[in-house]
Amino acid sequence: MTNEREQRLEWAERIAMYLARDGVPPIAGRVLGWLMICDPPEQSAGQISDAIGASRASLTSNLRLLTSMGFLSWRTRPGERTIYYRMAEDAWAVVVQRQIASIAAFLDITRDGLALAGGQEGGAERVRQAHAMFEWMAKVFDDAPPPPSSQPGRGDRVEG
Repeated sequence: MTNEREQRLEWAERIAMYLARDGVPPIAGRVLGWLMICDPPEQSAGQISDAIGASRASLTSNLRLLTSMGFLSWRTRPGERTIYYRMAEDAWAVVVQRQIASIAAFLDITRDGLALAGGQEGGAERVRQAHAMFEWMAKVFDDAPPPPSSQPGRGDRVEG
């Protein structure tokens, strides 16, 4: 039987494999998965490295990537030089809102592509397909209810 730490690492690996489908490096996914489930919620690069088995060099670039994507925040403590990382406040809301905004931006690009392709058979149809899909996604998000609250005790209950 595996211990709790191993189960958490296995769960973090599942997060990594899920995100890898969208091009997120596996180490970045492991870091994110670990910081979602670790205790305490703030971890130094050394603690994260020890937990997920990543080299410090690789870890540094992936921490930078996750921070730039809006997933992580960091801080130092008075009298210490160590940087502590944690999930950013509302990280998922920020990341998903960026993705929704990118759908709208791509919809503008496909609209321009339709005008550019004009009556061209193959090219116009491929652009039309992309435009229709992104138009549908934009409508789904326009009609969606607001996201759940990230306030403690609200919207975070899991039934099982």
